[in-house]
Amino acid sequence: MRVDWRGYIPAITTPFDRDGAMDFPALGRLLEWLHSEGMHGLVVAGTTGEWTSISAVERHALFNAVGAQMKGKLPLIAGCTAFTAAEVVDFTISAAASGFEGALVTPPPYIRPGDDEIVNFYRAVSEGSALPICVYNWPPGTGIDMPYSVLERLAALENVVAIKQSTGDLRAFTQTYFGLKDQVRVFGHSMDDAGLALLKGAGGDGTMGAGGVLGRAQPDFYNHIWAGDFDAARACGRQDRVIMDAWYTPNLIGRFGSGPAILKAALNVQNLPGGHVRAPLMDVSDRDLDSIRATLASLGRV
Repeated sequence: MRVDWRGYIPAITTPFDRDGAMDFPALGRLLEWLHSEGMHGLVVAGTTGEWTSISAVERHALFNAVGAQMKGKLPLIAGCTAFTAAEVVDFTISAAASGFEGALVTPPPYIRPGDDEIVNFYRAVSEGSALPICVYNWPPGTGIDMPYSVLERLAALENVVAIKQSTGDLRAFTQTYFGLKDQVRVFGHSMDDAGLALLKGAGGDGTMGAGGVLGRAQPDFYNHIWAGDFDAARACGRQDRVIMDAWYTPNLIGRFGSGPAILKAALNVQNLPGGHVRAPLMDVSDRDLDSIRATLASLGRV
């Protein structure tokens, strides 16, 4: 209960220009649009925000720019993933100074630490963090699908307040939710009939991800649930399901390239400030752009 995060909190893109420079004017326009569409919070510099190609100096500048424009308007959660706990803590200090309310942190990517090493990593982060922590279980990006036994240990850490459970295993998600919902907030509910049934019957905190490219339809999934209008919620969730099925595999891998490239293309098609991805990622091809446009047209977005 230390944080009031709930609902639809998109992991937003970071606009770059054609030369790969961070495009702060475009970022400002994107933030204003997301806020006007009623997002319940924002995740900045997450996977979708291409943290892997952003330097530490740039990440600090990104936090500062977003905080200066959005702090106090809605919850801001900083993507603070890094290879060492010391680096993560440094990012949390920067984000806290910029007005952020929380930090999203995966296990160290690439090195595939063991269970005890993961717990020790998060313990060090918890002890030094300037912000409450959302543990991010992201198997496609880390190569690790943290088991419930590890998540249970992490939920007991003093500064851990939430888990973003992005496993593709529905059973693992429900085990996490029912087992830990009284200790931490659990994000990762699917915005489909299965997710709606769970939210309707047992409650739930929300969803983080997908860039908010459908605008108000995505936060309205939760707004309608909270108002008791489940048919309207189902209609909104169906739109989100269309893009998830059309643009991603069941394991959340992009069908037309990287996730950031797909979401930026979706924004650009709608005349919104998506911009370009930064190398080594590549923008989607013209053919795939047509497929993304067709999906959005079927939803009445273009």
